[in-house]
Amino acid sequence: MVALAARIKALAAELGFRRCGIADIALNEDEAHLRDWLAQGLYGTMDWMARHGDKRSRPRELVPGTLRAISVGLDYGRDDDEHAWRTLADGERAYVARYALGRDYHKLMRNRLQSLAERIADEIGPFGYRVFVDSAPVLERALARNAGLGWIGKHTCLIDKNGGSWFFLGEIYVDLPLPTDPSADAHCGTCARCIDVCPTRAIVAPYRLDARRCIAYLTIEHEGAIDEALRPAIGNRIFGCDDCQLICPWNKFAKRTDEADFRARNDLDTASLASLFAWSEAEFLQRTEGSPIRRSGYARWLRNLAVALGNAPSTPETLAALRARRDLDASAFPLTAPERAADDAAMVREHIDWALRRHGAAVG
Repeated sequence: MVALAARIKALAAELGFRRCGIADIALNEDEAHLRDWLAQGLYGTMDWMARHGDKRSRPRELVPGTLRAISVGLDYGRDDDEHAWRTLADGERAYVARYALGRDYHKLMRNRLQSLAERIADEIGPFGYRVFVDSAPVLERALARNAGLGWIGKHTCLIDKNGGSWFFLGEIYVDLPLPTDPSADAHCGTCARCIDVCPTRAIVAPYRLDARRCIAYLTIEHEGAIDEALRPAIGNRIFGCDDCQLICPWNKFAKRTDEADFRARNDLDTASLASLFAWSEAEFLQRTEGSPIRRSGYARWLRNLAVALGNAPSTPETLAALRARRDLDASAFPLTAPERAADDAAMVREHIDWALRRHGAAVG
């Protein structure tokens, strides 16, 4: 088993995973933390976080026979932190979370993990396993920490002292009694930069995130209107937020890689808010094919852009973009179910009106 564990890590490296470790599946302390987080309602409308009970923290209940979890990390994003900060400072440009600039990682990682499992089977014969990439109730960060991939930072992201936090996680539950790797030690110390930099104060305490205030949640997961009190702090972030990672000292000194699949598409790293706001529903679907942005849907895309335009400088371009969309109705959503299109139009229009009022412009 020791030799097999080493071989698995070598195979993972061949498939492009920069980090790979093996964890035991005991997650008692993490289960208590999760239960407390859920009890406080900090998950917002993400009901799926509580839907599966304790299966998330009990791998053997999710996949009977599981003995170990193989955890892998796949890097994303180039060494462009300064570019990211400049974009955030430019109120007329759109900021998209670095992970969402290119190809959706789910399918890419799942294919590579499946290949890893199949290559293991080629060497040892059939064994029990299941591959996960955000596809089931799995405490992936806790398992990755236990597998030695990094520690869970105060912002709740996983941090590797040699690679920062710019990487995706994936797992394979296996029924093999593999030797486990030592758990990673925490190295945040007294640093609280991620807490201090959060625009909406979503990190309410070290290691405690209130999703209801998190810009990533608000712009991606949350349906319907965004709380007006939080809109100004969102700035020009139209899909996700990276501030807590950009400020982290461990990312400043991390070795970065350039995964071609995650390079920016459709000039999303330089696009203006006005140009993106002009996309039709068909154009949105065409341009976001194979992108994680597709999951937000067109209505939330427009909603987020309307908020960002409300926070943008009061230029003729900003006002023209908002006014051009002011009278949108259900016809703006020809590819959406008719019973929902009218509601989507009303929701977006409300955010446009808010944006126009922010600029002192007439509404109606």
